[in-house]
Amino acid sequence: MKEKKRVYNRIKVVLAEKHKTNKDLAKALGKQIGHISRYVTNDVQPPLSVLFEIAAFLECDARELIVSSLEPPVYLTNKDADKD
Repeated sequence: MKEKKRVYNRIKVVLAEKHKTNKDLAKALGKQIGHISRYVTNDVQPPLSVLFEIAAFLECDARELIVSSLEPPVYLTNKDADKD
């Protein structure tokens, strides 16, 4: 049975739209690439203060980085998560 993981943030999507990498973000925030990777894959959610730092780096509104609570939830299966 495939385990589902709920998607709470859009960091991966916005990074791709802005042509930035996890490594670029890690360097800009002074964080280890492992922390950034966990944020990008929705394994861990960044604290609000870090979310605002990410938004500043990506030159976007912090709200663009969060999945809307008014929409039905989106889930990834392990198979989807392995594609990261």
